[in-house]
Amino acid sequence: MLEQQGQKPAAANSGALSTLITVFFFWGFIAAGNGVFIPYCKHYFNLDQFQSQLIDFAFYLAYYLGALLLYFMASFLKKDVIARWGYKNSIVYGLLFSAIGAVIMIVAVNANTFPGMLAGLFAVALGFSLQQTAANPFAALLGPAETGSHRITLGGGINSFGTAIGPIVVALALFGATKATDAQINSLGLGKVTTLYACVGVLFIIAASVFFFSKKLPLGKYETETEKSPKALTALLVMTVLLIAIFVPVFRSYLVVTDDKNLLQEIEITRLKWLIGGLVVIVATLLYSLQSARKNATGWGAMKYPQLVLGMLAIFTYVGVEVTVQSNMGELLKQPAFGGYTSSQVAPFISMYWGSLMIGRWTGSIKIFEPGAALKNMLLFVVPVVAFGVVLAVNYVAQNDIQPLYAYIVCILIQGIAFYISRDKPARTLLIFSLLGAACMLVGILSTGKVAIYSFLSGGLFCSIMWPCIFALSIAGLGKLTSQGSAFLIMMILGGAIIPPIQGKLADLESIGIHNSYWVPVAGFAYLAWYAFAVRRMLQKQGIDYDAGAGSGH
Repeated sequence: MLEQQGQKPAAANSGALSTLITVFFFWGFIAAGNGVFIPYCKHYFNLDQFQSQLIDFAFYLAYYLGALLLYFMASFLKKDVIARWGYKNSIVYGLLFSAIGAVIMIVAVNANTFPGMLAGLFAVALGFSLQQTAANPFAALLGPAETGSHRITLGGGINSFGTAIGPIVVALALFGATKATDAQINSLGLGKVTTLYACVGVLFIIAASVFFFSKKLPLGKYETETEKSPKALTALLVMTVLLIAIFVPVFRSYLVVTDDKNLLQEIEITRLKWLIGGLVVIVATLLYSLQSARKNATGWGAMKYPQLVLGMLAIFTYVGVEVTVQSNMGELLKQPAFGGYTSSQVAPFISMYWGSLMIGRWTGSIKIFEPGAALKNMLLFVVPVVAFGVVLAVNYVAQNDIQPLYAYIVCILIQGIAFYISRDKPARTLLIFSLLGAACMLVGILSTGKVAIYSFLSGGLFCSIMWPCIFALSIAGLGKLTSQGSAFLIMMILGGAIIPPIQGKLADLESIGIHNSYWVPVAGFAYLAWYAFAVRRMLQKQGIDYDAGAGSGH
């Protein structure tokens, strides 16, 4: 039962909510800022494209390991760990852990070590994993149950705003008001990174202090028994051990320093094989679990449901696609056929990519305010245009050149049409947006210049609403296993650690290159379209209405 001590009545607690949504902003700000940090580190540390993607690998791997550790602890203690600590305390612990990550980052910067910086990012994201696990249900707790989704949606909107301004702030922190060429990056040094993470670390500590000392925030403590799922736990632990074994040689290859072109080519091929091996391990584990649960569901917990297991793979794919499109975009934009931009000039494009997710999420949230049919149809086009204007305005204030982004309004209007056709039905929405995402990637691959840039940026528009669609479809019909199923889905943020390095490695191969490496997100969107189509029949067999409305964005 919910612990009474420190709890507030069901009335809306706006003061507590305003405190809570700060953590939503942090997640988006740091994650999106990596899009600018990646090309900067690539030139400063003289990395290849694969090595630069280790930033995303470290960041998103932490989400997986954090969620897995919480699940393991819950299985061992037979208690929901987050509920036992309380949502408030869990967020405080997560913020303090992220602050430790900021300190590690500062130490690594002063030591001029790239692996140390990866460790810092890993620690920051590990704290985020704990915060994220607690923050969403905590937002629902801060007021009447019937408006809980509205508060979570507000958090998602703040998160998206963080993703839109993160690249701009990070670019200003790294480059100042200059537009340095890539050859001048070494002269800039890493001193400003120290300042950036010192500020971020202080903000983490301030936020933790506000949470800890706030009397407005309820503790959010529960005492709940967890569902036993030994087979699922074993499968995930085996998968984790295999992934560690696979990535050890990948990291060892990072330490090899040689001018021998033949040896470098051999290392590239070896890396690619190991990376694909990691992907195969994840897919094989989930498919094996699916088939085994069909034969005997005992011991599999929430993973006995096919919509969840295939939904885990869908979340893995979606996060991987969302991250890899922008993580490799900085390198793409440096090519003459795509503008020949320098690392200091890509921030407005990265900002617009993440801003595209904000545009889609704001648009997808219109329905929670229950406007009339005519007003809603009008808002499907007005809201994204206004959100587009917000992204342009932020870039304008930062003195970025926004003229190349004006024509992107066409893509935004196409997204409005897609929302109109989808009618708030998660399976239909996921199918339409997946097909449009694949089409945009194909147009980008088959073209160059602004058409290609806009096409790749549109990946953000069509990824924007996928999280709630996949989440709603995956946990449909899970009943008392919904909480456990949600934890499994959070683990699959791992896709952001695996898919971007694979695309980065393909980009390093001369026979493929950065442009053709975008076949990776095409394949990802194709799977998501298949899942959207197949999950309908799965849920129909269980007597579930798959046309229930989707939730808010992630």
